[in-house]
Amino acid sequence: MIIVEDSAILRAGLVRLLVDAGHEVVADLPDATTLPDAALAHDVDVVILDVRLPPTHTDEGIRAALELRRRRPSLPLLVFSQYVEERYAAHLIASSRTGLGYLLKDRVTDVAEFLEALDAVGAGGTVLDPEVVAQLLVRSERRAVLEALSPRERETLALMAEGRSNAAIARALVITESSVEKHVSSLFAKLGLPPEASGNRRVLAVLTYLGYPTNTDERPLP
Repeated sequence: MIIVEDSAILRAGLVRLLVDAGHEVVADLPDATTLPDAALAHDVDVVILDVRLPPTHTDEGIRAALELRRRRPSLPLLVFSQYVEERYAAHLIASSRTGLGYLLKDRVTDVAEFLEALDAVGAGGTVLDPEVVAQLLVRSERRAVLEALSPRERETLALMAEGRSNAAIARALVITESSVEKHVSSLFAKLGLPPEASGNRRVLAVLTYLGYPTNTDERPLP
């Protein structure tokens, strides 16, 4: 087993926990730099890794998971993180043909359940935190909404996201401004943004396109 976790205290705690539970930890790494080579060099049964790792603390861990899946498709992986990295998690889950887990650190409150989840992943099962599933479903629903738009409406919305006015969109698409207005009205309707919707419908449509929540009480992070 290999553990990849940048927090030295948490990494040491996981090593102790797993060794006490009868697992062999062949490597515990602070980042994913040497993970692919280490996983190939050792006949490991599971890799446990965080999502946000040095040097940038963004998505190094889950990128490493995808690379491991490419190199060793049968290697069970347990992503253990504070974050749901939707962009890559969906690809990782969709490409999974063997053991895969995605658990959120703050929601694991029982050691026995964690060890059971780890054993299930090692045996080829899939274990996903309900919050992970919920966030991926939201992303899937958002994608379905955007797919309801016509190709021209998606082009219009993409240009709106660039901050272009209707006149500028008309010039870019080589159509009349009245045609742009029709496309805008249609995409507003398909995105469920009626005239009485609170907030600026143009802004809300762009937020949907970019993947941010459009509830006016939920402001996108900078």
